[in-house]
Amino acid sequence: MKIGAIKETRPDENRVALSPTVCKQLIKNGFECIIESGAGLNSFFSDEAYVEAGATILSSASEVFSSADVLCKLNPPNEEEIEKLRAGTVLITFVYHMTNKALVERINARQVALFSMDAIPRISRAQTMDALSSQANLAGYKAVTIAANESGKIFPMLMTAAGTITPSKVLIFGAGVAGLQAIGTARRLGAVVEVTDIRPQTKEEVESLGGKFISFDTGDGVKIEGGYVKEAGEDVLTRQREILKKHLALADVVITTAQVPGRKAPVLVTEDMVKVMKMGSVIVDMAVEQGGNCELSEVGKVVVKHGVKIIGYSNLPSLLAPNASESYAKNVYAFVTHLASNEGFKWDMNDEITAGTLICRDGQILKP
Repeated sequence: MKIGAIKETRPDENRVALSPTVCKQLIKNGFECIIESGAGLNSFFSDEAYVEAGATILSSASEVFSSADVLCKLNPPNEEEIEKLRAGTVLITFVYHMTNKALVERINARQVALFSMDAIPRISRAQTMDALSSQANLAGYKAVTIAANESGKIFPMLMTAAGTITPSKVLIFGAGVAGLQAIGTARRLGAVVEVTDIRPQTKEEVESLGGKFISFDTGDGVKIEGGYVKEAGEDVLTRQREILKKHLALADVVITTAQVPGRKAPVLVTEDMVKVMKMGSVIVDMAVEQGGNCELSEVGKVVVKHGVKIIGYSNLPSLLAPNASESYAKNVYAFVTHLASNEGFKWDMNDEITAGTLICRDGQILKP
């Protein structure tokens, strides 16, 4: 079975779906690996490194499309790539099928079996395949280092002959994978960290990392499924905004991480809330691609509103391409070796992982 990867075509994408290390592991398991020439250069993986691992380098993406039995990507295929998909091919990538109905239908029309890496179930035996978490972990780290770079203040307390410089105050919205990494990173840099999350059970994790948890009564307005917040009532968000205004007024840096699978990200920081913040403070909106947690953030831009710098960089893991690519490739390796052997796929629909991630096959959409 031939497993292929191509150079990602999304603007500003530096990652690649397969690394030389993982190619070597796949080949050891009896698979063949074919890689588009230059696919790994932005992750600092040379063609020579892939060849040394045992992979075959092909000169163009078209050759990979026509040869691969399994195509591994990070980003959903664009129109041109969809047209190149061969019937019977297995495509493994992020798809976000709940919000991309038309895309799934176009892929399905090509008679392709589509597995979505963002649909990996949150169960213990799927942890090694959890690409959302591996990428969010890196994004949480990068969000803090970007904020530290953009802030006009240092993070740690500094005692000098001229007096003591107080540490920066960082407020983090959300204690998921990205939020927890952001807490740890900000604390390592010496900041005082406060955290809010509408899931009260995250309090222990926050405090174990040295963060102060901001508690408030959520009532019955929060629905949690598979560890994620599936729905939060507007009354809960309103109550949270009111409580957090005084904390925002003291914050030097705000990191927002809240997302709801299949829905627009909740607005946690309104324009009125931005107005109470200190001049020169920084917001990093990690949910900007899903509509944004901050009402004023703009995708791919840094804007200054009411004296506050609001950073809307998308695809933060791509800014750490070598680590992000290696992590994603390891997720793919665990996923592929679970689903298939070198003789073919098992197609075991009684398996929770297979059933949860197989979006369409043989012209039939399995997960609407």
